[in-house]
Amino acid sequence: MRETILEMEQYAKEENVPIIEKDSIKFIMKYIKLNHVKSILEVGTAIGYSAILMASAGEEVEVTTIEKDEKRYLEALKNVKKCNLEKKIEVVFQDAVDVNLVGRKYDLIFIDAAKSQYKKYFEKFSNYLNPNGVIISDNINFHGLVGNRNGDLSKNLNSMVAKLEDYIEFLKENKEYTTKFYDIGDGLSLSFKNEDK
Repeated sequence: MRETILEMEQYAKEENVPIIEKDSIKFIMKYIKLNHVKSILEVGTAIGYSAILMASAGEEVEVTTIEKDEKRYLEALKNVKKCNLEKKIEVVFQDAVDVNLVGRKYDLIFIDAAKSQYKKYFEKFSNYLNPNGVIISDNINFHGLVGNRNGDLSKNLNSMVAKLEDYIEFLKENKEYTTKFYDIGDGLSLSFKNEDK
């Protein structure tokens, strides 16, 4: 598996596919182990890099991961197979906004797809969170641009960073969840549902 992970890192570099930063995935894998996480939903598979590493964090860990880009979806399937993790990782080829997961619950939901859609994903998938579960969002700092926008950014990039800033405000003001922010990798947020007292 180590060899496949290295190949994936190389492929991501060459093909310009964004994959999670090493510090971030180490932090998440440690969280999975310490908190005995068994079921994970990942929004944004890319080539399967983080799904494979999360699935390998514990024997009982199972991952459902969603990807809408066909090329990346097929690449992810190939990588999951190479690591012999087909029984532990289910790759869903669909736009996350349209996915129906009725009847399923997860200990950890990992959001790492289109940054401009984070709020939509959070609102949709929080319904599938187990009690004491966590929602982790990646790229909260977005290369240091969040909170530091200037006139040099393209219109698209500026709009995306603005939406991420709105998402952070949404997390901070959300009465149902307590969110902690970590300056790890490209920035992570961990949101925990407030249990009814």
